[in-house]
Amino acid sequence: MSTEKTVSTLNSLIQVTLDSMKGYQDAAKDAESTQFATMFAEFARDRSAAATELQAEVRRLGGDPESDSSFLAAAHRTFMDLKQAITGKDDKAIIQEVERGEDHIKAKYEDALGHADLDPASRQVVERAFHSVREGHDKMSQLKHSMA
Repeated sequence: MSTEKTVSTLNSLIQVTLDSMKGYQDAAKDAESTQFATMFAEFARDRSAAATELQAEVRRLGGDPESDSSFLAAAHRTFMDLKQAITGKDDKAIIQEVERGEDHIKAKYEDALGHADLDPASRQVVERAFHSVREGHDKMSQLKHSMA
């Protein structure tokens, strides 16, 4: 994969990782349970660290790293704010929305890792970030199913 394509792929992952971080921050703020709020805040910190590492890799490659989340994520958060204002801030609903977001980010990382031509250093950075993504996805999926 060309350096330009690698930087583009990494920037796409940075953006979705920042989206996820902001989603977890919002979930931590809105959670009724302090247990869930603490867990969401920890995942937000993990995603922040993953985004920072991806940004460093983009800089190493000579690129300009993404530094903000996507417009679509902002629109989704606005919708979630409206939905929560109407239905109330319910941990089950928050977990369902977080898990839906986790499905999205997990698919983005799996797609990026499917590119066999990522250079070895970049692949390692993506794999480390994916560890956080997979952990968050699996935890949210377990929680969602346990609350059903």
